Amino acid sequence: MTTNPLPNSDWPTLEQGWVWLCGAGPGDPGLLTLHALNALRQADVIVYDALVDKRILEWAGPTTTLEYAGKRGGKPSAKQRDISLRLVELAKQGKRVLRLKGGDPFVFGRGGEEGQTLVQHGIPIRIIPGISAGIGGLAYAGIPVTHRDVNQSVTFVTGHDQSGETPSSLNWKAISDGSQVLVIYMGMKHMERITGELLAAGRAPDEPCAVVTSATTPDQKVLETTLATMVADIKKFSLTPPAIVCVGKSVLMRQTLDWASMAKGEAPRNTDPLGRGRPAETG
Repeated sequence: MTTNPLPNSDWPTLEQGWVWLCGAGPGDPGLLTLHALNALRQADVIVYDALVDKRILEWAGPTTTLEYAGKRGGKPSAKQRDISLRLVELAKQGKRVLRLKGGDPFVFGRGGEEGQTLVQHGIPIRIIPGISAGIGGLAYAGIPVTHRDVNQSVTFVTGHDQSGETPSSLNWKAISDGSQVLVIYMGMKHMERITGELLAAGRAPDEPCAVVTSATTPDQKVLETTLATMVADIKKFSLTPPAIVCVGKSVLMRQTLDWASMAKGEAPRNTDPLGRGRPAETG
């Protein structure tokens, strides 16, 4: 009988034959949800992705089986269909299955596809959201995806589709015109084309941009650049995926909100990066 790993609350039980689709957050184990921790302690099998921090897996139960099902661009990877059917197979064996995915399972994570396959095979599921790298990863870099003085809209896009190419369905002109801040997932491979599309759509060459690699982990790097120089700067500083790219004036807020540098005793570079000549209002 499974004991409740988290005291003083009525936490859900991961039953035999169930699959829980769970987000592990952007990297830092401290950003894991309590529901995710509860699942880690109960699962018979954890099927995890490449972007799941290995420290998170240390919280699994002592008899839990760990199965790697990571997919990384340009490297040998498991096929999505095989992963989905493996989840079905494990559940039908009566296992308590945790499918652990980086970030949030429903934000460019194909969790929806896996959930559909499971339901089609009669497997009961539970969804456990996670902190998406496009929000949490940028926040760790001191970049708010929304700020009332900067933007009233933000658009999240993926830099590649099922074929590995830039999605042909994206209307970059409409995206450029319709959103003040863009957050791009998995775009490093095609950043030259993406920046070209945005510039052709009328975005300013000097528009602030940031590239955050290995967000929220000890290996995190942050590049502050512009739309016109981003590709050259990525090459100059040898940045590699996983990465989140932010395009828009909210990047400037890092000059004030770079809390990681403050923790090292460094002062903010600018208390009013928007150039209004006064500190940002509070409240």
